[in-house]
Amino acid sequence: MAERPLTLMAVHAHPDDEATSTGGVLARYADEGITTVLVTCTDGRCGDGPGGVKPGDPGHDPAAVVAMRRAELEASCAVLKVSHLETLGYADSGMMGWSTNDQPGAFWTTPVAEAAGRLAELIRQYQPDVIVTYDENGFYGHPDHIQAHRITMAAVELTDSPAKVYWTTVPRTAFEQFGRIMRELGVDWAEPDEAAEPMPQLGLPDDEITTWVDANSYGGQKFDALAAHASQTENIFFLQLGRDRFTELMGVETFLRVRDRTGAPTPEDDLFAGLR
Repeated sequence: MAERPLTLMAVHAHPDDEATSTGGVLARYADEGITTVLVTCTDGRCGDGPGGVKPGDPGHDPAAVVAMRRAELEASCAVLKVSHLETLGYADSGMMGWSTNDQPGAFWTTPVAEAAGRLAELIRQYQPDVIVTYDENGFYGHPDHIQAHRITMAAVELTDSPAKVYWTTVPRTAFEQFGRIMRELGVDWAEPDEAAEPMPQLGLPDDEITTWVDANSYGGQKFDALAAHASQTENIFFLQLGRDRFTELMGVETFLRVRDRTGAPTPEDDLFAGLR
């Protein structure tokens, strides 16, 4: 009887999130023969419509945006060679404070237990060895990212999954590098206003990051996966870097390991350290 292949499950909030923070690991591990499962929690209806029309503006048709973004998500998964795409189909909640946060069916107002139960079914089905999602703040405070974190951690508890669990993160030094590159390219890059209301600090100090995965060889795939979300290019400013600079900045993906039964030492350079 053939041994079951190792499996990676990435739980993301919206179409296009899979490419930004995990496009490299999805492509790399698929190339290494690992089964990759992407769970996308929302339908992306609060994204831009054709021609860049914004949510709430005349001509923004949420149903049309949902269909368009589903096709883009499937194209991205094809680029990254994702083995299985699962969509939970909750309504995109929009940014924190938008009226869409509280609309019927919005992911943000869905009971955690309900959504976690559905995700738990997928965990039981695919038996992932590694699960990746966001930290408690959803990395940058987006309600759907926070909710994806909540349901993932609840589903792991529900299933008592033995999977290694990781949260995506970015080293603080990368933000400095990103600002420098954007200024070199002539892109307007404003430093945070010290007088403004303080925001939670993004990312982690380099020495707190447990896992650094080199996906530079898959930078082109990651770039193309992100570019597949063509309707959102105004918001996906990483594409302005061009393929080479994009890979230079985004080719190593970093994570915080928060659950582990392997005892693999950290820092590590492989999400599957201790499993193979």
